[in-house]
Amino acid sequence: MVFKRMSSDSRRRQILDAAKQCFAQYGFAGTTTRKVASAACISEGLLFRHFPTKAALHAEILAEACEADPDLDRLLGLRPSSETLVILVREFVSHFLAIRTLADREKEERLRLTASSHLDDGEFARLLFEKVAGLIAPLFIASLEAAIASGDALPIKTKPIHSFWFVHHLLHALALTRLPDTPSLDYPADEALARELNGFILRALGVKADVITAHLDSAAPQSNPHHLIPEGA
Repeated sequence: MVFKRMSSDSRRRQILDAAKQCFAQYGFAGTTTRKVASAACISEGLLFRHFPTKAALHAEILAEACEADPDLDRLLGLRPSSETLVILVREFVSHFLAIRTLADREKEERLRLTASSHLDDGEFARLLFEKVAGLIAPLFIASLEAAIASGDALPIKTKPIHSFWFVHHLLHALALTRLPDTPSLDYPADEALARELNGFILRALGVKADVITAHLDSAAPQSNPHHLIPEGA
């Protein structure tokens, strides 16, 4: 009997499918590359040819889930503009504020995983941030530049990609303060906090006050904020 050799793409898909099952069953800490290789019916050596580490596997799975989300696809199809910039900021804020209130604790666990990665070798955080930047940063930057070009925002002496990460990291850090059963900071209720955060971030990006007033309440979110960013990012 002649066996057809599996293509690289097919093998990669086989490994990712097996890894999803392992992460779902054992969690990140309990999953090992040996378990994934066993579930995929391959050797660890072959697994490492496609994914050098467990963190690389997990980051790829999260990115795939985000890329396949139709809500995100609709969001990324928006035309770069001042209004789109406001929508992006609103959904960034909604995404991070929602993590603590979700019944499914998986997103909360992934936020913890990202934070703990910084205290370890940082590999998981680096890989996940790379995926986030590739998916969302281009539209954010193009919308910020469009807002400046139209006169809706004042130029600021910050690289656009740095502005993107400043917004992301501010909200990431704030989300961490809300993880304990008793939050480490006494912020107001979500609706009031969201209003403050949206205004603070948009002003920091140079968006003019009248533009914020005109768009902030009228710019309805175009996607599910729970899926705007790979979970935990």
